[in-house]
Amino acid sequence: MRTAREIYGEYKIMPSLQMHQLRVAAVGKLICEHLDKPVRTEDVVVACLFHDMGNILKFDLGAMPGFLEPEGLEYWQKVKEEFNNKYGTEQHSATEKIARELKLPQAILEILGATGFSRIAEVAASSSMETKIVQYADMRVGPFGILPFKERLADLSRRYAAKKNHLSEAAERGCYDIERQIFAQAAIKPEDINDAAVAPLIEELWEYPVP
Repeated sequence: MRTAREIYGEYKIMPSLQMHQLRVAAVGKLICEHLDKPVRTEDVVVACLFHDMGNILKFDLGAMPGFLEPEGLEYWQKVKEEFNNKYGTEQHSATEKIARELKLPQAILEILGATGFSRIAEVAASSSMETKIVQYADMRVGPFGILPFKERLADLSRRYAAKKNHLSEAAERGCYDIERQIFAQAAIKPEDINDAAVAPLIEELWEYPVP
């Protein structure tokens, strides 16, 4: 089996994006380990580890110099062009194509296809706890680390506004619904999820075996 570290290297995933996916996976794993009911932890972790593999396609690389080192802008522009030529221009579609290329199990493909900020209301209404956890874990991780939910939603609202879009009231309600649904069945609280709590898990997840 390959590890997350090996796959990130093979696909030339930006270090900042590697760390984002690792943080999301660590949040997902932490929640799974403290649920009162059985859940498919491996599906959650693997879905989180690869949920944003195509995201370089949406990045304005010139606006993020701090994330480009040590390779530099020219290198990452070339990688973005390679992704564009191979997977198209849309990051979600690219992520799903990569997941299939990796031959991830069908259950994980279904989670990846069911999550995303445009699907928050659907996730809240879903019966799949795995899908809820993956969606929630992604919603808790900002560009530089784990954020309290309120701060993360404010961050997302600012980003949507910058793109002349907005995070709808229905989507925001869905976010809080998902949080309530998860922690009604968990032995931890939302505030227990922070950078210090997930740091040991991140170290483990670098070497997580991928089915």
